[in-house]
Amino acid sequence: MFDSKIGLENLLRYIKIAPECAGVYRMISEYDEVLYVGKAKNIKKRIVAYSRLDKLPLRLQQMVAQISKMEFIVVENESRALLVENELIKKYKPRYNILLKDDKTFPHLMIDVCSEYPSLRKYRGAKNDKNKYFGPFASAMAVNSVVDVVQKAFLLRSCRDNVFNNRQRPCLMYQIKRCSAPCVGKISTEDYQKLVDDAIAFLEGKNSKLQEELYKQMNSASEKQDYETALVLRDRIRALTNIQSKQNVEYSNIKSADVVALVRYKNMVCIQVFFIRSGQNCGNVPYFPAQTEGADDVEILEAFLSGFYATQVLPKEIIVDLLPNDKEFLEQALGTKINIYKKGNKASLLKMAKENAKSAIEQKVAMMASVKNNLEELKNAFELNSIPKRIEVYDNSHNQGSYAIGAMIVATSDGFDKKSYRTFNIKNTFETRDDFAMMKEVLQRRFLKMTPENKPDVILLDGGRGQLNAVYEALKEFDLSDITIIAISKGPDRNAGKEFYHMLGKESFELEYRSPLAFYLQNLRDEAHRFAIGTHRQKRAKSMFVSKLDDIEGIGTKRKKDLLAYFGSAEEVAQASVKNLQKVGGISKKTAEKIYKYFHN
Repeated sequence: MFDSKIGLENLLRYIKIAPECAGVYRMISEYDEVLYVGKAKNIKKRIVAYSRLDKLPLRLQQMVAQISKMEFIVVENESRALLVENELIKKYKPRYNILLKDDKTFPHLMIDVCSEYPSLRKYRGAKNDKNKYFGPFASAMAVNSVVDVVQKAFLLRSCRDNVFNNRQRPCLMYQIKRCSAPCVGKISTEDYQKLVDDAIAFLEGKNSKLQEELYKQMNSASEKQDYETALVLRDRIRALTNIQSKQNVEYSNIKSADVVALVRYKNMVCIQVFFIRSGQNCGNVPYFPAQTEGADDVEILEAFLSGFYATQVLPKEIIVDLLPNDKEFLEQALGTKINIYKKGNKASLLKMAKENAKSAIEQKVAMMASVKNNLEELKNAFELNSIPKRIEVYDNSHNQGSYAIGAMIVATSDGFDKKSYRTFNIKNTFETRDDFAMMKEVLQRRFLKMTPENKPDVILLDGGRGQLNAVYEALKEFDLSDITIIAISKGPDRNAGKEFYHMLGKESFELEYRSPLAFYLQNLRDEAHRFAIGTHRQKRAKSMFVSKLDDIEGIGTKRKKDLLAYFGSAEEVAQASVKNLQKVGGISKKTAEKIYKYFHN
């Protein structure tokens, strides 16, 4: 138990010295554990609220009781406070903060408007203000759908610059009427720029004006008997009309908004986010924030908005079903409006978001119940001391010893924990092609970096008893008393569902054919195999860029790729003259001579 009187006294002591300006505050226990990270327009006024214990929920009363000291960070404005708070929450993961477990970035569409012939690309990452970005989209599939429409309607190139600069004839995209082939002069710079402007207008939601202009151009071309141009314009109009026919009336007039709705069900909270851009539904994503016990819905939503939008591209409006207490602060920090609607199209969208949140949380609860049952069965079938909280599954992948990697995936009661997945480049067994030695190396390296927080309860290996014994030999210097290691080998004729399970000191055995537990363990093994194979293929593909060019001083990754794209192979580069080498973008006469001398000396 904690003495609330001592914690309150410490809080009051720090209230006296707290700054009266925008910033971030940390509440810290006597063990130097960061209990809570918060932001405020006025730090002193904000933390005074924690001193009124009778008005705080039990969860925050417990937090105040543990306060030993506080730290303050003064920042220039609300926006900076939001960013600093988000960074510190990610770093310390305080137990009294509501945590956003999945902070992934979303894909966007990008048009690099500064290029002579701008290209249309899918993009994920930091934004460059010089380019035009559209989105976010909830999934790669949603982006691909829009890219397909824009290519049909506006014929913009989607190729990379090194491919574009070295083409001598149109590619397939031109043949199927998805590109205007600016690479080989099939369209003038002015006409291509007009296509770019039209595409930007379309992506910004200015469809009606654009269609009117295209109708005029088509009629004008027909009157001049320029039927080829008229047909191209007709196809573009059809593509735009097809998009408009699929628009939902509920968001057809919304230019830029996110719809955020919260649902609570069976001690779990789901927040559903809909992305609406230029009258298009760009998809929706459910989130399940952690550490929500004892927090009310408004507090949870406010914490979500702070964490989520600290790293995302902001819409012009965020439509919510609950208004945060710090609405004004959040609006100033984010630079957008936060509104709630009780009627109209936007209220209908909120209702739809809540229905999706309810559906997502019901699916999550059902999935967790299924996983919980499987973990209970796992405990019983393998005589574990308790239900496992963390399962690690290992697999290797290599090509006759080449490009060897080890892979580890992690499963918990919430499903696959993909943030905890790891790969290991095999260092010591490249020549031996020894799967046992590879697995031993992987497990040794993993255990050397193990902490109490990421210690597994169960380790699954893809292999037989030999693999199991090799791992125990490799880990003999570590304490394995509370870790169960299980090896899974293929059944007769590699028949899925008839695997053998091996444990130290026990006879090998099978599970009931096609039982839920057997399927669950197969799924774990298959996920590890998928992850290992995928990583191995990436490593092998990357090695294709390793060539003799790597040894030439001053030839970096970009120049190497440009040379290989132009000549086709390192052997062709070696045979090229100084004059031909200079034809590659970025290769000066001096660099060309250096390359030539390298291969001919």
